[in-house]
Amino acid sequence: MSEDKGMKDKAKGLKDKVVGDAKDKFGKATDDKGKQVEGKAQKAKGEVEDKTGDAKKKLSE
Repeated sequence: MSEDKGMKDKAKGLKDKVVGDAKDKFGKATDDKGKQVEGKAQKAKGEVEDKTGDAKKKLSE
């Protein structure tokens, strides 16, 4: 199996968690509830991608 099994998902997950966190913090600082919700959703998406990457890696072992 490919060495990068799950690594792409983990990388996308990390990016989404970081960007989502930034959007959430920006939304809090500017009192923009929409941006906060968008950031929280993107962080959650990142968590799912990270877990998916872990599962793919585990299955490829």
